[in-house]
This record gives sequence, structure tokens and C-alpha cells, in this order.
Amino acid sequence: MILEAQDLGWSVSGADIVDGVCLSVREGETLGLIGPNGSGKSSLLKMLAGIRRPGRGQVRLDGRPMADMGQRAIAQNIALVEQQADTGNRITVRDAVELGRTPWLSALQPWSSQDDAIVGRALDDVGMGHMAGRYWHTLSGGERQRVHIARALAQEPRILMLDEPTNHLDIHHQLSILHLVRALPVTVVVALHDLNQAMDCDRIAVMSGGRLMDQGAPDAVLTETILSEIFDVRARFLTDPVDGARIMRFQSGDRATPGIAAGRATTPDFPYLAKTKVAT
Repeated sequence: MILEAQDLGWSVSGADIVDGVCLSVREGETLGLIGPNGSGKSSLLKMLAGIRRPGRGQVRLDGRPMADMGQRAIAQNIALVEQQADTGNRITVRDAVELGRTPWLSALQPWSSQDDAIVGRALDDVGMGHMAGRYWHTLSGGERQRVHIARALAQEPRILMLDEPTNHLDIHHQLSILHLVRALPVTVVVALHDLNQAMDCDRIAVMSGGRLMDQGAPDAVLTETILSEIFDVRARFLTDPVDGARIMRFQSGDRATPGIAAGRATTPDFPYLAKTKVAT
């Protein structure tokens, strides 16, 4: 295991935000972290990335307690793309991505042509190479998200963590970013809002109320029971006749729509179908 969380906990004003999470991440896998809003996904990611110190428990990187490691060493191994990340308004796109090289620079190892090449490749990977000279404040929300991902790629981490990376992205860039992340030769931990996107992960972990409820292969974890109890939705599982991908069609759960539970619904549910199978 490249990364391990042991009995992680973090509280605010006596309220448990993350409570007793034990989780292992295998080297080279893509682990999807899913759960309702407020389930503790973002807080757990920050502790796994070494940005937030746990209130209890510990995180181990390659078997070594992360608390014993300096921030530079952690940053050379782990990059986190936060959901609400921001940066200075008066810097260019390329300047923002160059910040990803910071953990690797020192008086003995100044900026070089190799760093230029790494930054250029990261920009191209997210489709932002042609906008390298643009100022940050002129970018859309989706463009900023792609730049944050490029900065993380420029960091050349062994573990890439992303907190709902497809937020603010149109469907084309959702697919391209997910395909890019899947193709990277790194370990990935990604918090996802879209459960159909989570189906493409090697494993998923389900959070609810700050606790880890289940983990395993997507087909084994995303059952009708879990979807009903944790997400309050009813689901039907379908198979795409083109590529055999398993997808889900959702309807509102009974707790969210008491009229349906009591048999008083006069209009049908509005099903949500999000097929996001990445072409390979």
C-alpha cells in the first residue's frame, strides 16, 4: 500500500467531520471517494494529502508516518487539486502552472529547461497550452479548473488527489480530464459527485456522516441498498449495448419525496441519466 489512513478523525467545535476512517490506497490504482454533500470527503482528502493534520489517527506514506515528514517531501509525492482552489489575479496561466515545480527547486537545483518542458507538457495535457499567456482573472471557471489540474501535473506527484475535478467543466472537458487522469502513470484518489463516473474507478470508498461506510469494486459497492440508504435515490442498472458499460438511471428516493412514499405522487419522477463512460 502506498498510502494508509489509520483511525483518522477530525472535529470542529465538538462535531465529528471525519470519524474513525481506516483506508488503504494501492499503488497505481484509481480510488474514487463518493458520498453525499457534507459527508467528509474534502476533509478526508486534505488529511490524506498532508494539508490538514488529523485530530486523531495518522496517515502513512510508504509505511512512514506523514507527521514525521516535511511539507517539501510530502509535496514531492502528493498533489491535491482542491474544489475551491484559487490563485492570484495578476499572474498568467503559465505562471500559475509553474508554481507546481516549487517542491523540486532549490539553490542547488534552480529552474531549468527541463522545468520548462514539464510545464509545457502539463498545459498541453489539459488543453490550455494556447492560453499560457492569458491572465488568471480573464479565465472562466472551467478554464481555471483545468489550470489547477495542470499545476498538479507539473508537480509530477506519485499520488494525485482531486476533489470533484469535473465541477464547472462542460461534458467534453469532463471526459477529456477523466481520460487524462486514468491514463497517468500515478496513483489517483478522486472525490466524485457523479456516481456513473465513479463506476470507472478501480475501487470506490463510500463516506456518510464522516464515516467510511464501504469500500471495494464499484459493482460490489454501488448496490441498490447503498444508493437508497446513503444517497436517498432509487436506481436501475442498465448495460450500454455498444460497449457493455454498466450505467445507472436514478430516481428520487422516498425520503426526499414524501408524496411518492405515501402514494400521492401525481406526476412521474424526473429520472437522471448520466452516462460518462470514457472512450478508450
